Amino acid sequence: MSRIAYVNGRYLPHSAAHVHIDDRAHNFADGVYEVILVMAGRMVDEDGHMVRLARSIRELDMVAPMSDRALIHIMDQTILRNRVTDGMVYLQINRGTSPRNHAYDNEALTPTVVCTAKSVVLPSDPETIGGVKVITLSDNRWERVDIKTVSLLPNAMAKTAATRQGAYEAWLYDGDGNVTECSSSNAWIVDLEDRLVTRPLAGNDILPGITRDRVIKLAAENGIEVVERAFSVEEALGAREAFLTSTTSFVKPVTQIDDTVIGNGQPGTTTRTLLAAYLAFAREVTEQAA
Repeated sequence: MSRIAYVNGRYLPHSAAHVHIDDRAHNFADGVYEVILVMAGRMVDEDGHMVRLARSIRELDMVAPMSDRALIHIMDQTILRNRVTDGMVYLQINRGTSPRNHAYDNEALTPTVVCTAKSVVLPSDPETIGGVKVITLSDNRWERVDIKTVSLLPNAMAKTAATRQGAYEAWLYDGDGNVTECSSSNAWIVDLEDRLVTRPLAGNDILPGITRDRVIKLAAENGIEVVERAFSVEEALGAREAFLTSTTSFVKPVTQIDDTVIGNGQPGTTTRTLLAAYLAFAREVTEQAA
């Protein structure tokens, strides 16, 4: 079956879906996006994603193209038309199309809306999930990475560097040697006192991950202490456990950072507990919505 994409009011075969060459996302990376998990044909944590999308639009001085209800309808239709049971739905909103000019006039622009969906194989048994390797790199992104924009070149280069070294992800660190986040996910460790540690949202240096927020809530429900503070690469190398979270990675165990094996080299108890809790939560909310 041919994949179907939504572009500016039309559902089209994926191969025929295009935006204008002068779209500002093409010329200036002037757009925002969200990726939402789909289970049993339903979106997971869509409210959190819509709140973050609205914030991204506001922080970039963009104009929302339509109501949240209308955007959710587009995503639901895209999921349905692609027959996605388990997978991801992608929504992108660009400022619009105009002759190439750095300055923009929102009143003269009509936002571009693009939506796609695809099926993926989701993890089913946390006990069989293996760990991954990550590398560490200096964080050279712009200072507003708290906004989920399509301006992702440094992220893409970091992910590529990781792939070329046989790693799953790149953990980025700031000028003080503290981990900010990953190229496309949030970073976590379990410290030597069995506390779950992740960088706080106090500044603009990490993205407020929706899966990150959910894992914090699930940790509390499972009696796991969470400490939101900076942690260094050096501390991470000596941690009991490490993992990363995102919509597409869920709760992914990290068992090697650079050349250092973390813990005993196997996914830890806390990581497995949180992955199981997250999958159970996602299944429960989609079953309730059915």
